[in-house]
Amino acid sequence: MDKQSHKIISAAYIRNFVFGVEDSLISTVSLLSGITIAGVQSKTIFVTGFILIFVEAFSMAIGSFVSEHSAEDYLHKKDTPTKQPVLDGAIMFFSYFISGFIPLFPYIVAPIETAFGLSVLLSLVALFFLGVFRGRVSRLSIWRNGLRMLAIGGIAITVGILVGKLVGRI
Repeated sequence: MDKQSHKIISAAYIRNFVFGVEDSLISTVSLLSGITIAGVQSKTIFVTGFILIFVEAFSMAIGSFVSEHSAEDYLHKKDTPTKQPVLDGAIMFFSYFISGFIPLFPYIVAPIETAFGLSVLLSLVALFFLGVFRGRVSRLSIWRNGLRMLAIGGIAITVGILVGKLVGRI
C-alpha cells in the first residue's frame, strides 16, 4: 500500500470515529434532555436512551458501510472488496455505541433532576475532548477545535431541551 492510500484509509477511520462519537453524544444527550424536560418517567428515559443508542449505532454503521463502499467504487471505477468498508462500519458502530452511554449513564445512577445536569455536563466535556482529539490528529489548534465542538454540542442540546419543553406542554 502506498503512502497516499494509507492516508486515505486513516482519514476514513478518523472520519468514522469522530462522526460516530459526535453524533452519538449529541443525539443521545439531546433526546434524553428533551424527554426529561417533557416530564417522562425515569424508566422510560433509560429504555428510550438504550434503544436509541443500539438502533442508531447499527444504522450509522450500515450508513458508513454503504457510503464508504460507494466512495471506494467511485474512486476505483469498479466493484471493490468490502473489507475496508466493513472496518469503517465497525468503527462507526463501536464509537457511536460506547459514546452513547456517556449521556445515558447518569440516568442509571442518579435521580432524574441530578442526572439531567450531569448528562449534559459529561456530554459537553466529552465533546470538547473529541474536538481536542480532532485538532491533535489533524495538527490544528486543539483549543479552537475543542471549543467549536463544545459550541456545536451546546446548540444541539439547547434544541433538544426547547423541543422537550414544547412537547411537554402538549
